Amino acid sequence: MKVQGWLFLLCGLFFAAVDVAYWFWTKAATGQGEPVGTTAMAISVGFAFMIGYYLMFTAKRIGDQPEDNKQGEISDGAGEIGFFSPSSWWPLFLCLAAAFCFAGFAIGFWMFLLGLFMVVMAMIGFVFQYYRGQFSH
Repeated sequence: MKVQGWLFLLCGLFFAAVDVAYWFWTKAATGQGEPVGTTAMAISVGFAFMIGYYLMFTAKRIGDQPEDNKQGEISDGAGEIGFFSPSSWWPLFLCLAAAFCFAGFAIGFWMFLLGLFMVVMAMIGFVFQYYRGQFSH
């Protein structure tokens, strides 16, 4: 995970340099800096640093992983990785509910509220899907 963390941190530095260059370039071309693009790139810098910090923090906490070994083989990463849902319809329902909710911004407040209720119900179903039925623990 250290390699991935360093990759995101270096991407954050690159985005920061591009952001500063973009601001100076638009300031020279228009007489004032372009705030929307500069802000969007600054958010990208923050996201890259946030993910890089999380990966480095996690790598320090859990120790070296097989992908951190430069002499490692593919078989070093074999074995159980974790639990993955065998089949779940809840992500689809959650995305449809979120799309309905966001469409409510353009159509009407009543649709937004109905969509918000649908999102909450889909999130509850997604979180608690393994408490009932075939895959319950």
